[in-house]
Amino acid sequence: MSFSFTNPRPDPEPSFTFTGPADVEERLQAISDMAHEILRLVTEVRRQLNN
Repeated sequence: MSFSFTNPRPDPEPSFTFTGPADVEERLQAISDMAHEILRLVTEVRRQLNN
């Protein structure tokens, strides 16, 4: 899993394909995990800026 903050033109609409309820749950968990990682990184950057 990777994040890029340098791409000036990211895909406007990411594509998701779902094959069943388990797949939906798995993708929602992946999105949730990414959101938590983003929030962790934001906290870390704020901490560094405030030091």
